[in-house]
Amino acid sequence: MDLNLKNKVIIVTGGAKGIGAGIAEVLAAEGAIVAIVGRSEADNVKTVEKITAANGTAFSVVAELTEPEDCRKAVETVVQRLGRIDGLVNNAGVNDGVGLEKGNYTDFMASLHRNLVHYYLMAHHALPLLKTSKGAIVNIGSKTAETGQGNTSAYAASNGGRNALTREWAVELLPYGIRVNAVIVAECYTPLYENWLKMLPNPEETLQKITERIPLEKRMTTAAEIANTVAFLLSDKSSHTTGQLIHVDGGYVHLDRALL
Repeated sequence: MDLNLKNKVIIVTGGAKGIGAGIAEVLAAEGAIVAIVGRSEADNVKTVEKITAANGTAFSVVAELTEPEDCRKAVETVVQRLGRIDGLVNNAGVNDGVGLEKGNYTDFMASLHRNLVHYYLMAHHALPLLKTSKGAIVNIGSKTAETGQGNTSAYAASNGGRNALTREWAVELLPYGIRVNAVIVAECYTPLYENWLKMLPNPEETLQKITERIPLEKRMTTAAEIANTVAFLLSDKSSHTTGQLIHVDGGYVHLDRALL
């Protein structure tokens, strides 16, 4: 299916690694021009080079998204280079383990900046261009907002905020024809996930226990599977879909695992 994304300019935050890289690669394969926004020039360039080698088009925008001014500058960089924005994928973030019992105000607020505040700022600064193009926004979220996880209050709160902003923006931006949706991730194997496992005393056993609880095929979701849904939501093939929280999770959140 041709998603009609050829030459569409799409920003992907955290697009250098993991889920973000998967999204960038799929969008580029569909012909989009992908602006990969992240803090590491070296990491950004690696993904840009991979996309270029596959005959796609992408470029690096270096930004520390926890800094509000960097969010503005990142959008400005894209506009100065290409003059338009057709889509925004808010993806950057990290499950940083800021809990309730052992957490504190400073760490909690810092986590909100790592995981939520830049979603708002990137959308705010991109909005004038999205209004012109009648573009789309996709927010990447996590199951933690709905299921809880334990010892990750700030990340769970951030993802609850992502879900709320998705529906709020879908309402606010109706007059401009801008669609806003979210893709909710449960268990997807990424470099960050792998690093977390390596810190545990029994990583292989833990991984097996996790995958056994995923209803569909007892395996983790791939970054490409998430990316395919993101590409669809950015495309005009989903032209009457807005305000939706779409779970790409093998049934993890909503199916009763005790019955499977």
